[in-house]
Amino acid sequence: MTSPAVAIVRSDPRPDIAHLREAVRQAMDLAGGFDIAPGARVLIKPNLVATPPTPESGACTSAAVCRALCDVIVDLGGSPFIAESSARGIDTEEVMRFMGYSALKDEGYEVIDLKRTERVHVPVPDGVVLEEVTTWRPVVEADAIVSVPVLKTHDQTDTSLSLKNLKGLVIDADKRRIHQVGVFQGVCDLIRLFKPAFALIDGLIGQEGLGPVFGLPVEMGLLIAGRDLLAVDAVGSAAIGFAPEEVRLLTIAAERGLGSLALDEIEVRGERLTDVSRRFLRMEEDSRIALEGIEILHAEGTCTGCRNGILSSLFDMIQAETVAEARGVVLVTGDALPGAGIPPDQVVPVGICCPEALRAHSRYVPGCPPNNVDIVNAIRGNR
Repeated sequence: MTSPAVAIVRSDPRPDIAHLREAVRQAMDLAGGFDIAPGARVLIKPNLVATPPTPESGACTSAAVCRALCDVIVDLGGSPFIAESSARGIDTEEVMRFMGYSALKDEGYEVIDLKRTERVHVPVPDGVVLEEVTTWRPVVEADAIVSVPVLKTHDQTDTSLSLKNLKGLVIDADKRRIHQVGVFQGVCDLIRLFKPAFALIDGLIGQEGLGPVFGLPVEMGLLIAGRDLLAVDAVGSAAIGFAPEEVRLLTIAAERGLGSLALDEIEVRGERLTDVSRRFLRMEEDSRIALEGIEILHAEGTCTGCRNGILSSLFDMIQAETVAEARGVVLVTGDALPGAGIPPDQVVPVGICCPEALRAHSRYVPGCPPNNVDIVNAIRGNR
């Protein structure tokens, strides 16, 4: 069996377009090339999760990277278009304007807000937790999909790279449902459905700590590319200090045969991984999370999804200046039990690992792991 190739190419973190175009072309060539038929419609899927604090915060894919990739695909004979739907409840057009994608559209590049296009219901073949999802007409009509995420940490999945980026290809209701039924298996179901052909990680400016939106920017000056998305994410995770085997999404994807996980089975071309790696802060290591007056009880074995999801949700409330509403609330995971005398309406059980007695609480938050929006709503008494 041939080892998958993953390319690592250095670039200036703020390159001019000619330099960046050449770096993208080099990364794609080193990774084995990108074979497409003349005129093929290629969907370029960036990560535009939400409007970040600044365009260079490392939360969203650089518009310059997608522009350079479009240019290279045109040179290969393809017909590229950039398409995205931002996170649940987020206005994609607003994020596109903030990140410079609307300016690309003005220059003649095809940029599509998927949330404003025709919806299409599709079955999920061999789905573990999903039988069908709702996507959009441009997605199902694309001849190939290229995932273009950012090199960053994530509050619930440790890293957020090319595999998880595909969750943006389904409607908001399905984004929420995937968190409820199991985000790790759900993302793997989407990979089987959409069969992305290539990945290019934007590692020009990454993000550590409280990703996927409010983390701290890190200038890395890297592009990471390959045909095997799992292998690309394994290398990307290792580049920011995560052993691929500790990232649950990647291990589940490997168990389902979606690509290669072990670094010793991946041929890294271009820069050496050891020369470009830098350990990123984990989400739970970000010192900006203040928890005074808030009680959190975790059962033994609670996964990082619920642990970090709670912390990230509280940080969202800090940002929104509503965290005072969390004082006096007791958040619990698994079978951890609040102390005697705590009124049930002050208890917020989080995650599907909670026993039936806790699931009966009015403020129970289902999910594996639940979405931050749902955790925050429960903390605020579902207001």
